[in-house]
Amino acid sequence: MLRFAPLLVLLAAATQDRRPSVLLIITDDQGYGDVGIHGNPQIRTPHLDALAKEGFQFDAFHVQPVCSPTRSALLTGRYTYRTGVVDTFQGRSMMHADEVTLAEMLGGAGYRTGIFGKWHLGDNYPLRAMDQGFQESLTIRGGGLGQSSDPPGGDHYTDATMYRGGKPVKTKGYCSDVITDAAIDFVKAAKDKPFFTYVAYNAPHTPLEVPTNGDLQRYKDAGLDDVTAKVYAMVTNIDDNVGRLLQSIDDPNTIVIFMTDNGPQQKRYNAGMRDLKGTVYEGGIRVPFFFRWPALKVAPRKVAVTGAHIDVVPTLLEACRVARPAGVKLDGLSLLPFLGAQEPPAPDRTLFFQWHRGDVPEKFKACAAHDGRWKLVWPLQKAPPQLFDLHTDPSEKKDLATEHPEVVVRMTKAYEAWFEDVKKTREFEPPRIVLGTPHEDPVLLTRQDMRGSKSWLVEISKETRFDVTLYFKAGAAAGTISYACGSARATGTLESGATKVTLPGVAHAAGHHELSASGADYVELKRVD
Repeated sequence: MLRFAPLLVLLAAATQDRRPSVLLIITDDQGYGDVGIHGNPQIRTPHLDALAKEGFQFDAFHVQPVCSPTRSALLTGRYTYRTGVVDTFQGRSMMHADEVTLAEMLGGAGYRTGIFGKWHLGDNYPLRAMDQGFQESLTIRGGGLGQSSDPPGGDHYTDATMYRGGKPVKTKGYCSDVITDAAIDFVKAAKDKPFFTYVAYNAPHTPLEVPTNGDLQRYKDAGLDDVTAKVYAMVTNIDDNVGRLLQSIDDPNTIVIFMTDNGPQQKRYNAGMRDLKGTVYEGGIRVPFFFRWPALKVAPRKVAVTGAHIDVVPTLLEACRVARPAGVKLDGLSLLPFLGAQEPPAPDRTLFFQWHRGDVPEKFKACAAHDGRWKLVWPLQKAPPQLFDLHTDPSEKKDLATEHPEVVVRMTKAYEAWFEDVKKTREFEPPRIVLGTPHEDPVLLTRQDMRGSKSWLVEISKETRFDVTLYFKAGAAAGTISYACGSARATGTLESGATKVTLPGVAHAAGHHELSASGADYVELKRVD
């Protein structure tokens, strides 16, 4: 049974019992300060500023310090450590296939679901967006363009290779424009069903490749350094595209959310907050979060409650009147009660944030506990925890740990209980790529999902023969190469100047295996039937 019945009566009256559509927009490495409405005097974001003013501005919204962990929590309503995601690459950013995504929840209730842009939760079956509830998909592999997940030959922000329904397509134009075009086409398609459109821009993440529209020169002419000018030009292009997206929506019963996945990677204006992406200080985890829903007919305003990525799923489920999936533990809570005419008291809860490199999370390493006022931070170097009162010190300058030991003890116990709880969900067991199915043939493995730069973790349901092709980037040394997957073994010769070698008909046994190929940048497996 859904909570907050009085609010639901208001929703039903406002929407005439029609379920709202949802447009969820997320950008990559755009910080809290990278919008004009947050006091940045130099950046131009008129459409995002207007979106914020037309809806609800959550001024204390938090995410993980880096992208994959944020995205897994955002799409499941669960802490990332439950999902299998612990990092952003080396096989640590793949989400277990049995996690139930928002796309699966809404799709099961009759929604059309589409993703356009960055997925970053697994590039192979059964971990792709198209395997996780998105009926239509145009996605970028791995963490984005210009990375090890690119197809052989590399890629760039203009005329990039993207993947429509899992199949590579060569696009035309700047990546953010291409993503927007595809999303608009999806929004304007059949009107008989509500939609869930997930638009995930890979900009302004590095490499800082900007569109050729004049914005870069305008920011340089304003005296900004080259890096900041490039970031701001990419953000202004996003703003233009958000304007196009909003213009394509003519139904007031459409929820629009704009947010980002972590703080800025490079130093620039960040509203006085401490530190950057990759840290659990406010500069790394506090981000913009704008929520617009015209059909709600509640006056726009700022919302004070502390929210987080895990709250988006329960909020949208309640707004869309879709039941929570049976047997799934959601860690977040619905933020809808805070959108009424009067904001209720803040919930009595503590939120947790943690990220560091490595295959397995370590207790008390690079983590924070946040109860809305007090924030306890354990730095990356495993130094003593620092305590901040965010009500009086939002810049986290004064450590109050020695002055309030009772708060330190309370929040430490809460963190320890949380860590043990998320750990026991799966004991941090990593997901596996499944080979030999008709859902993906051939399978192309990239170094993005290679576990610890050594091997890929795979599963084969029955004995299968594959033609195995190993791809090498230019400059690989000639010589004998070796391939192994469980008991399967094969060798071949890489000729001077060659970039690939094929090992035909290699028999693979069923089971869980580690797959390795000496020095290969990509491995393609094609079933031999």
